[in-house]
Amino acid sequence: MAQTTEVMSAIRQIAAERKIDADEILDAIKYSLKIIFMDSHGLEKEDEDSVEVIMDPEKGDLNVRVKREVVERPTKHVLEIFIDDAKKVKKNAELGDVIEMDVTGDVDFGRIAAQTARQVILQKLRDSEKEAVLRQFTDKVGKIINVTVQRVMPEGDVICEVGKAKAIMPKSERVATEYYRLGSQIKVLLKGIEEDIKGKYMLISRADEGFLSELFAMEIPEIESETVEIMGIAREPGSRSKVAVRSVSQGVDPIGSCVGQKGVRINAISNELKNGNFEEKIDIILWDESIEQYIMNAVRPANSIRVDIVDKQDKKALVVVPDSELSLAIGKEGQNARLATKLTGWQLDIEGENGTTEENTESDAALVASTESDEDVDVDTEE
Repeated sequence: MAQTTEVMSAIRQIAAERKIDADEILDAIKYSLKIIFMDSHGLEKEDEDSVEVIMDPEKGDLNVRVKREVVERPTKHVLEIFIDDAKKVKKNAELGDVIEMDVTGDVDFGRIAAQTARQVILQKLRDSEKEAVLRQFTDKVGKIINVTVQRVMPEGDVICEVGKAKAIMPKSERVATEYYRLGSQIKVLLKGIEEDIKGKYMLISRADEGFLSELFAMEIPEIESETVEIMGIAREPGSRSKVAVRSVSQGVDPIGSCVGQKGVRINAISNELKNGNFEEKIDIILWDESIEQYIMNAVRPANSIRVDIVDKQDKKALVVVPDSELSLAIGKEGQNARLATKLTGWQLDIEGENGTTEENTESDAALVASTESDEDVDVDTEE
């Protein structure tokens, strides 16, 4: 048996300092030494089961044993043995028998084993620390955590770190208008623990609607205590959001609770979403059991005259607003109408009280502008 005191010394020293499971380390070292032995003897992956590395952590002993098949003419000398040599080990050996033999002396494991042990222990340490962090955060999936920005990849993914564990915010989960400074700490939503070829990592987001929901819970005690409930969120990250709320306790104003005295609560949420000159506007909407009233609330800040249900089964409705507030109801590039549709789950058509649509309004405005331009030309000509 070969003495491997250097290996065991490395194991005891580093494992004791870092409190790593000794059995896991030993298994990893034995596997590494098996690979070293196989590589040095030209063995392939399929030969792995024929090689076994045995280590005694108490005595510091190392043995390598292989299963050799008894053959007439060995071609794979490490895993095969000549019949005459086999009978020296086992008197009644026959062709086709498999004999397990100690081949420790065929490789000098001394220095190699010590180096391998250190490398394996350090890698095991890194893996164990990452696993410990991931286990710690498993029950925080769906919650907001703090991460440190490590780098921003060319494709747009943001790589962050939590302790020794990796967190990735894919391009699809980041806010397009946000800039992430290296080394800075940011709040993110932990969406889950994922795994790829490089190992496990945390999937995080700042664009998810759940991120906004959790910000509300952090800043508004009534939501945290479930006195006020969030009934729905429609969000275009970095631009605008609508949040529908209701009170489950009499005497509690859900919108007032979210806004806070002098707007302190909603401002705290807005500041977290603010990035440079970009600010995500948040509309707080009062949820209502009546779908007509809920839709009217959802299209605010525009005031609605009425809501007509066009198709209840397919959830289609017509929203009528004052002509003067048509553009406000629809919003820039249709954003207000789009968010109201998403929030309520109903397909909304919006028109003015006189049947005016946004297209008509734009056409009228263009016609007026054209007429005024022609009149100006006539005046200039007369002059």
